[in-house]
Amino acid sequence: MIKIGILGDIGSGKSFVSKQFGHRVFNADKEVDKIYKTQKSCFFKLNRSLPKYIKTYPIKKKEISNAILKNKKNLKKIVKIVHPLVKKKMQLFLIKNKKEKLLTFDIPLLIENKINTKNFILIFVDAKKSEINKRLKKRLNYNKELIDNFRKIQVSLKIKKKMSNYIIRNNFRLLTIKNKVKIIKSSILKNDRNST
Repeated sequence: MIKIGILGDIGSGKSFVSKQFGHRVFNADKEVDKIYKTQKSCFFKLNRSLPKYIKTYPIKKKEISNAILKNKKNLKKIVKIVHPLVKKKMQLFLIKNKKEKLLTFDIPLLIENKINTKNFILIFVDAKKSEINKRLKKRLNYNKELIDNFRKIQVSLKIKKKMSNYIIRNNFRLLTIKNKVKIIKSSILKNDRNST
């Protein structure tokens, strides 16, 4: 099985690029949303750790955001509780799709939480900072301080870029990205055939 990990800045288009591979995608952000809505045990842990902020079940994203904005140390507390659950979900995803030829992983903290193993093929999505910021501002509930806090707990983009096997320059044009992904996917499959 080929495992592709998509790296890049917040708002660089990682989720969009992940989908273009045409295979099943493990999207960590979507899984976190599900955890907040369905896992009461996660709520109890967050409530114990941050009782002043996390008071409602299903967990409200607004409460999570407020906790991070009030004290940036709270983000690490949240990550410590939530990410082992994401890891578990990823393991279930791998078991469920063990017969698949290729799987794509869109996990913002793939490197930071040591989720990637040696057999991951890493693809870095590179985009202009000005374009990223322009797109982030269009997002619902955009909050610069919140995004800055998330960026601070991530490994630098320079390191992620260096670690990657491939780099996709995202100009946010559908056809260009589709073609770039097609070339990279073809190269990955070719290398996989040659190694077996």
